[in-house]
Amino acid sequence: MRLTDKFGRAITDLRISVTDRCNYKCVYCRTGNEGAIYAELPLSEYLRLARIFVEMGVEKIRITGGEPLLRPHLADFVRELAQLRIVHGEHVGKPVDTAITTNGHLLAEMAEPLKQAGLGRVTVSMDAVDPAKFARITRVPNGFDNVLAGIRAAKRAGLEPVKVNCVLLRGFNEDQIIPFGKFARDEGVVLRFIEFMPLEEDRVWNPEIVVTLDEILERMKAFRPLVEIPNGHSETARRYRFDDGVGEIGIIAPVSHPFCGHCSRVRLTSDGKIRTCLFSLFDHDLAGLMHRGKNDDELAAYIRGVIQKKEARHHIGEPDFVPPSRSMVHIGG
Repeated sequence: MRLTDKFGRAITDLRISVTDRCNYKCVYCRTGNEGAIYAELPLSEYLRLARIFVEMGVEKIRITGGEPLLRPHLADFVRELAQLRIVHGEHVGKPVDTAITTNGHLLAEMAEPLKQAGLGRVTVSMDAVDPAKFARITRVPNGFDNVLAGIRAAKRAGLEPVKVNCVLLRGFNEDQIIPFGKFARDEGVVLRFIEFMPLEEDRVWNPEIVVTLDEILERMKAFRPLVEIPNGHSETARRYRFDDGVGEIGIIAPVSHPFCGHCSRVRLTSDGKIRTCLFSLFDHDLAGLMHRGKNDDELAAYIRGVIQKKEARHHIGEPDFVPPSRSMVHIGG
């Protein structure tokens, strides 16, 4: 039986955070504290849980953090994940789609080993193409060159399409929209703008900081006209190409244009808790059951029960909105 929630949404995408540590201190995410807050499981335990999810219908696995490239032996973990096969009823098909989201700081050295291990794709977080603005946002003085080198190394390794994620914050980097459009065309990457969500540790979010989808489109049209591309049923981004066919951008707009009705995602935190939504107020302790000796069938039954509790939607901007119990860095994107 496919893993489906009570609203009929098939759960096909699993995000696994392998650490909540990060070597960056981005202003929209972290307070600047060092080190992990939550535990990290052995990679073998994430693999066991991933295998159960795949047997229940998960088709895509994205490794996240924190910064996942900080975990030793990550290529070995990817190699094991890449052996998993998508299950459709009695039929076992093609390999699971494996990807990583990273800040790119360590990617230049790791892109080729990860590709050889079986990684399919990579997404790099990069919030400015101007080095000074990049340093202001990340609070890392010399990171820009590392990230740019990582993006180019990922392209050379064949981890394509390489996606670049930019979180836009008014007063910080909204003037980077057109430069990012040029960057996407020049570097041959797929650009994703993301509306700022209330997931930061400092809890400073307010609607005025959000640069919305409509504003992004209006600003980019001053550079070149955009043509919308049809997207998949559960895709989070609205996709566009430039009018001459060179370069793609997407906009992930959970604040101004929510897409909860088609959500296919579930998250596993670094300490083995299921998160049914980024904005959930609850953790579901899957690793705790595993450590108490539950077998795979019992863990699968627990997963099915948790998925039935998956929220219909988030409530960002509504009077009764309550921030999630963890910030993004401690959930895993």
